[in-house]
Amino acid sequence: MRILIAGENASARKGGEAILPLIYAAKMQARGHDIVLVTHARNRTEIEADFPALAPFTHYIADALSHRVLWALGERFPEALRDRAFGNMIALLTAWDMRQIVRRLIARQSFDLVHQPIPVSPATPSPLYGLGVPVVIGPMNGGMSYPPGFAAREGRAARAFLRLGRMTARLANRLWPGKAQAARLLIANDRTRRALPVTHASILTMPENGVDLAIWTAPPPHAGPGLRKGFRLVFMGRLIGLKGLDLTLQAIEIARARKPGLNITLDILGDGPERAMIEARGLPGVYLHGFLTQAECAARLTGADALILNSLRECGGAIILEAMALGVPVIASDWGGPADYVTPETGILVPPAPADSFADRLADAILQMAENPDAARRMGQAGLARVREKFDWQQRICDMEEIYRSVAR
Repeated sequence: MRILIAGENASARKGGEAILPLIYAAKMQARGHDIVLVTHARNRTEIEADFPALAPFTHYIADALSHRVLWALGERFPEALRDRAFGNMIALLTAWDMRQIVRRLIARQSFDLVHQPIPVSPATPSPLYGLGVPVVIGPMNGGMSYPPGFAAREGRAARAFLRLGRMTARLANRLWPGKAQAARLLIANDRTRRALPVTHASILTMPENGVDLAIWTAPPPHAGPGLRKGFRLVFMGRLIGLKGLDLTLQAIEIARARKPGLNITLDILGDGPERAMIEARGLPGVYLHGFLTQAECAARLTGADALILNSLRECGGAIILEAMALGVPVIASDWGGPADYVTPETGILVPPAPADSFADRLADAILQMAENPDAARRMGQAGLARVREKFDWQQRICDMEEIYRSVAR
C-alpha cells in the first residue's frame, strides 16, 4: 500500500507520543509498504541520522516565525500555562501547515490512505479532512484529570484553559471535522471513547502503545549489570510535575526510615524542569542520568528490582510496558494508563487518594517488593509474558495493517 503518515513529531528521542508516527512509518516501510512521512523540521536531524531509509520520503513542516514568536512569549509564563495556552496555539498553526503539505502531496501522487497517529488527545481537532483519501486517526488516549486532592498542582490558569478546551472541543471539531469524517477512529480505552467530542460509526479499540522486543529484551537470569547492592528502583520519563517525583522521593525517605538497613536507591532516566527540585532535595542514593537513548535506558533498567511511576496524570505509560518486557515488576499509580497495563500479577498499583497519605502507600509498596524478592521476580516474569502476548509492536503493526486494508481505496 502507499501510505501517508502525518504527525507533528516523529522522534524516538523526545519521549511520549512523539515516537508513534516514527514507529508506524519505519515498521510499515520495513514490511514493504510505500511510506511518505510528514513531520516537523525539528525532527530532520534525527530522521536523517537514525532512519536513512525513511529520510528521502519525509517532508518537513517549517518552523515559522509565528511559532517562534509565540514560543518566546510563552517562555514568560509558568510551565502549565505555557503548554496549555501558547503550546496549543503553536500546535494549531503547525497542524494547519501540515494540512497544506498533505494536500499538496495528495495532489501530486496517489495514496491508498492517510494515517494520523498523534496527537493522541481525543479532544484535539484534526485538520485532515476533505482530502479525497481515507483517513485513519489514532489510537487516541486521553480524557484524564488529576486524582482527587491533586488538582491544585495544575494551577488555576491551567485548569481554566483545560476546562475551556473541553467545553469548546465540539465546536473545534466542527470547524476542523477531520475526526467526524475519518474512515476509522482508533481509541485505547472506554475513558477515551467518552472524551471524544464527535460521534462516529466506526470506532475501534486497540492499545496506544507497544514494545519493540528487539530493543527491550529480557536478559538471562542474573545477567543484569549489578550496579549496586540493595533494592534498586528506576524512573524513566520527563521530569515534569505531573509525574509526582517529589512523592517518589518522599516515599523512599519513608521506606528507609521504616527499614534503616535496607539500601533503597533510585536511578532517574530523563530530564526536565523538575531536575532542579530533585537536585535541591539532595537525597542520597538518587542518581540522575539525563536523557538516554532507548538502548541506554534498556541497559540501565535491566536488572532493576522495580520500575516506579507514581504519575498523577498518565494517559498511557509506554515505559511500564518496556519495564515489563525486561522482566522488571512495576509500582505505579492506580490512575489512568498504568491501570490499563499493570495487573496484580505484574506489579503493584497504588491508589493516589487520599492525597495526604499517597507517599505512605507508595512506601508500603516499595517495602512489599523489597521484602518479598521471590514474589517480585514472579511479577517480573508475568509482566514479560503479558507484554509478549498483548503488546509486541510487531503484533500492533499487523493489527494496523488490517485496519489499513479495510479502508484503503
